[in-house]
Amino acid sequence: MIGGQKTSLFILRVVVGWMFFFSGISKLLNPNWSAESYLTSAKTFHSFYAWLASPGISPFTNLLNEWGLTLIGIAVIFGIFVRPASFLGALMMILYWFPILDFPYPNPNSFIVDQHIIYSAAFLVLATCNAGMAYGFREKYEAVRGPSKYPRLRSWFEHLI
Repeated sequence: MIGGQKTSLFILRVVVGWMFFFSGISKLLNPNWSAESYLTSAKTFHSFYAWLASPGISPFTNLLNEWGLTLIGIAVIFGIFVRPASFLGALMMILYWFPILDFPYPNPNSFIVDQHIIYSAAFLVLATCNAGMAYGFREKYEAVRGPSKYPRLRSWFEHLI
């Protein structure tokens, strides 16, 4: 990885991770926060999002949302498990995009593409460009070559992170 690319991936990783971490932690610290109003006002796939907001499912939806944002943010910021965290982050952004999408306009100033799609694309870049090696814990792990006593475990772990 060239120095400029490494620095750019690091910056992208930290800013996208921070956005997720801050969004998640602010929801966790707000006891009145709920995704219900966002989900019930869905313009696309309304019945699916209304189901996610139903009384029996809503607490689980809120928990997944709060902790998903927070943990994905932490993983991406620190550069550990970046690949799976980034794929999950891209999925979350697409799931946030559909409720506001009044095809083809996600908002009055956009045509198909809005910030949700941009964040999804950024997460896909992080997932496919080995971004954990850009000044992250994955880079430190590689320096010591992980648990050398268990080569199969090391091989599996290296593919995951």
